[in-house]
This record gives sequence, structure tokens and C-alpha cells, in this order.
Amino acid sequence: MSGRLAIAGLGPGCDELVTAEVRAALEQATDIVGYIPYVARIAPREGLALHASDNRVELERAKLALELAAKGRQVVVVSSGDPGVFAMAAAVFEALEAGPEAWRALDITVLPGITAMLAAAARAGAPLGHDFCAINLSDNLKPWTLIEKRLRLAAEADFAMAFYNPRSLARPEGFARALEVLREACGPARPILFARAVSTAEEALRVTTLGAARPEMADMRTVVIVGSTLTRMVAGAGREWLYTPRSA
Repeated sequence: MSGRLAIAGLGPGCDELVTAEVRAALEQATDIVGYIPYVARIAPREGLALHASDNRVELERAKLALELAAKGRQVVVVSSGDPGVFAMAAAVFEALEAGPEAWRALDITVLPGITAMLAAAARAGAPLGHDFCAINLSDNLKPWTLIEKRLRLAAEADFAMAFYNPRSLARPEGFARALEVLREACGPARPILFARAVSTAEEALRVTTLGAARPEMADMRTVVIVGSTLTRMVAGAGREWLYTPRSA
């Protein structure tokens, strides 16, 4: 087959943080497939078809991309951040596994991007400098009981924790429960970072403690990072940095 499918990460929001590899794939593409706000980041041009869809149709989006590539198109599926972190790469491979055998002959590549967790950590300092984990707090694709179990086990293991999709408008109560679990497991003094829309004009960072944290401090554009027992602040030139030393 002459078609090609690239699954690309557009980074956390700023165009300067899109990799050169991803830019090249976008320039060569005949079709862009993705969630509406991510496709909106791609400038229209002659010969380029934009296929934007809603956030809750990931498998349908993946199937469309594979179908287009099977027809010989040069397709790029776009995600924010990195496509392999709670994003479209897994959906494409799930569709590939369940789809026609012919799709397996396609030239498929995953092009990494800077995920929001790493962009937020860099802005704050180095809170993920030692062992850490990432947890998606959305219960769209897994039950809350599993989320709570993972929160408690991550706290018990003393990981720094990065949380994606903390608080949706439809189910704001989930993040309130998550904060309660974390306060029980970690205590009130643990530092917590709220990093919203990092690298965009709406960027806002706030460091506080679990005891002072409130659910409304986060939304779906916020990455939340909770430190380990080692995480602390250090004064810099006109500001404080949040970091976790590499030694246990």
C-alpha cells in the first residue's frame, strides 16, 4: 500500500513546542484527522482535507484514519501533547487489531510530542525529578473504584503523581473525591501544583498544599502534580522552584 499513517503529538499548546519531525509530517499530509480543537491548530491549505470530530469518538476517528491511509492517502492523526500518553496512538492500534488484515500492511509511525505533564513540570522546576507516575482521572473509560485504588497505591509507593483530566464540567465531583483520597494517604502538607494551559496565553501556575487545595482550582485544561515525601521548594531569582531530588 502507498498510503501512510502518522500519529503525531502537537505538544502542550504553543506552536514553538511542535517538533520538526511532526511539522514535516503535517506538511506532507493529504488528510488531518483529530479532535476538533486539535485539528483547528492546523492551517488550511490546498490539497489538505481536515477531518475534525468530537472527543468521544476515538475509535471511529482511528478507523477513518486507517481507511484513508488504505486508500493511498498521507494521513496524520493529531493529538495534543504526546500521542502515546492518554491519546490517539492507543486508539489507532486498537482499531488496527480489530480491523481488516489489509490494514496491517500500512506504513504507521508514532511521532512523539511534549506532553502536558512534562511542560508543566518544566515550568514549575523539576517535581518529576525522581520516580513518578501518571494517572488519568477521567472515569469515562474506567470505573472510579480503579482510579481510587491506583491513587492509594501510588501514594503508598511514594511516587510523585501527575494527573490528567482532573475535573470535567459534567462530573466535577470526581476530583473532589481524588483530593480527599490524597489527603488521607499523603497528609495535608504535601505540595500540589496546578498548571493550566501551559505554553499558551492562558497559562497559569499555582503551587499550594493538599490541605489548601480545592476542586475548583482545576479543570480539563489543567495538569495536576502532587509531590512525593521528598518534593520541596527552593528559592531562585525572584521566584520559588518546586523539585524532587533524585536521591531517595
